[in-house]
Amino acid sequence: MSTKQEQFVQLDFAEEMRTSFRDYALSVIISRAIPDVRDGLKPVQRRILYAMNELGLSPDKPHRKSARIVGDTMGKYHPHGDSSIYEALVHMAQDYSLNVPLVDGHGNFGSIDGDGAAAMRYTEARLSQGAMRMLESLERGIVPFMPNFDENEKEPTVLPAQIPNLLINGTTGIAVGMATNIPPHNPGEVIDACIALLDKPEITNKELLKYVKGPDFPTGGIVVNAGDIPAIYETGEGKIRVRALTHMERGEYGRTNIVVTEIPYTVSGNKVKLVEALSALMRDKVFDEIYDVRDESSKEGIRVVIEVKKDRDPENLLNGLFKKTPLEDTYSVNLLAVKEKQPIVFDLRGMISEFIAFRKELTILEHKDLLEKARDREEIVSGLLRATDIIDLIIEILRGSKSVKQAKDCLTRGDVTDIAFKSEKSRMMAFKLDFTMKQANAILAMPLSRLIGLEMQKLVDEHEELLGKIAAYEEVLASETALRNVIRERLRTIKKEISYPRRTQIEEMVLGDYVEEVKIEELAVLIDRFGYTKCVDEQTFQKAAPEQIAEFTHVVHMKSDGVLCIFTDGGNLNRVKAEKIPRTKLKEKGTLIHNLCKIDEEEAVLYCSFEELYDSLLLFTTASGAIKLTSGIEFETARLQMASTKLADKDKVVSINVIGAGEALDSTARVLVATKKGMGSIFPLSEVPELKKTGRGVRSITLGSGDTVEGAALIHQGTDRVKIAGKTIDCSKLRCRARGGKGTKVTYIKE
Repeated sequence: MSTKQEQFVQLDFAEEMRTSFRDYALSVIISRAIPDVRDGLKPVQRRILYAMNELGLSPDKPHRKSARIVGDTMGKYHPHGDSSIYEALVHMAQDYSLNVPLVDGHGNFGSIDGDGAAAMRYTEARLSQGAMRMLESLERGIVPFMPNFDENEKEPTVLPAQIPNLLINGTTGIAVGMATNIPPHNPGEVIDACIALLDKPEITNKELLKYVKGPDFPTGGIVVNAGDIPAIYETGEGKIRVRALTHMERGEYGRTNIVVTEIPYTVSGNKVKLVEALSALMRDKVFDEIYDVRDESSKEGIRVVIEVKKDRDPENLLNGLFKKTPLEDTYSVNLLAVKEKQPIVFDLRGMISEFIAFRKELTILEHKDLLEKARDREEIVSGLLRATDIIDLIIEILRGSKSVKQAKDCLTRGDVTDIAFKSEKSRMMAFKLDFTMKQANAILAMPLSRLIGLEMQKLVDEHEELLGKIAAYEEVLASETALRNVIRERLRTIKKEISYPRRTQIEEMVLGDYVEEVKIEELAVLIDRFGYTKCVDEQTFQKAAPEQIAEFTHVVHMKSDGVLCIFTDGGNLNRVKAEKIPRTKLKEKGTLIHNLCKIDEEEAVLYCSFEELYDSLLLFTTASGAIKLTSGIEFETARLQMASTKLADKDKVVSINVIGAGEALDSTARVLVATKKGMGSIFPLSEVPELKKTGRGVRSITLGSGDTVEGAALIHQGTDRVKIAGKTIDCSKLRCRARGGKGTKVTYIKE
């Protein structure tokens, strides 16, 4: 029993969970999902490139089966499954995913349409020129190595990247509790920014943005929120809106084509799904304006054609597509990377500074290695040159020595013991020799062909060259300026190799509103004497019997996108959109006008019109006899309710006459005003002033006691009868007098 108890270890559950989860999270962050800020690679990417380098798959060598590369990577460095390794390999070979692909793939490595890569047994790969810049100087041992998972191999903890890969190619990764999303950038711009920081170490993010304009996606497109970019690169976080590049073309049969030539980076590798989504919008009639959607893409580039129906607005449709489809998408930026095993959100300057600091560190280590090797070689070459000057003595030493060790001791320490010399002079010269051990070994291994004059000159030239290199290496190690110059020149060389013109445009663009296009119909709005209102299409109205139409006091013909203007006797104007008026059958009752707009129950509808009244003059006449003309422009407003005229207390509007521009210019035009007691007055229209809607008007007729005006009518030359307040008046016998006088008795005509 006691033996069994010793096998158990008591642990606090909460503490164990906390520790285990922390270790797991750290492993995912450091060893899986988040890239190193120095070389911009995740561990799996770094291991793939290293394994390919170990296989000797340089750009000048034949491609090798991807299965072999995956097998070496998994067996030696990354024991996490072949599928994840192959996916990373495929990603590094796609030119629509990376600005500078790190793998040169041969075979089907997927497409921007969304096609998957072929199985690894069918594809082949080798390192690209960009990858060679990532691996350059690896053999010098300037980066640290660590044991692999089973400690049978060594692998680099970071690659000696010569290019700022993290910013150029970007990356995406999801870890535990955090994620990284770094967009790709233009190689030339990033390198220029690196050089700018070398020239001015205290440079700010704002100044760096003069070089790095913003993301440069391999799929192109347009970044439409340029104003947000400074804040994103200052904080390391933010959202970038990427829009497809489009243009308009004339299509067949009067139609217009919207042509998409570049898609957002966020749908890179999913173009087919994008086209399917556009087709679904057409099929489901979400956008009725779309006539057809075609994918005409080829090796020359992307070309998705959206055919717009005739007489529809393509710009309006495009605004709707940007709003409701991935033709405009959001890229969430999070500049998170690992530095010294700690995940950190960097700003633009921070990322470039880390790369420059890394390059300085590696350049120093590289030059220390170069200096050491140059000094070693200079030591040997100087020894060989010295040896050629005394070659006869050296030959005498070799011939007089009994062993290599004896000869070597003589060359390095002047030990002439037991060496047979031809003369005492030679012995004394040999006694003074002090070659180093390296020089002695080189002398003993030197072939006699070195004594040829041409070979001797080569040694002299090499010695001078080595002295120059040593001086240059020492200067770089001793001078910060020289160190920066070396890094700067290398960056400029690399820029010539990998730079290209910017693909993604950076602009500040506002997305226009999408106005849903509807079919415009001809309508007839009908209002009866009780105020019930309905709307029927023009075709139905034309088929109606005259006795059916006679029961309506107001009939207005308008379009389905129009606005109905309703004037009331209370001096108000109410506007109702046609779409708000209920569509009914002619026999149905309809809806009270008071429910469609804010008309008081005591108010009566005097006049209804479509909006063409804005080009006319309105003749207002009130019960108290006030009269005025008001321009229809006064009522051009978006307000649904407003005052149409100013009234005195207890006064009301009794009639509104619409006068066209031509009628107003007619010098013979006259106005007839009639009262309830049968009095009337005719006067020239020219005597009625044009006033604002806030004016009350002028006197049209002098009223008798208890009398009020019933209405007014416009009379032209030759008019002998008019209808006012439902009564027909004979106006042929009325004489035209001055406005405002007493009226005369009018004659009514029975009909």
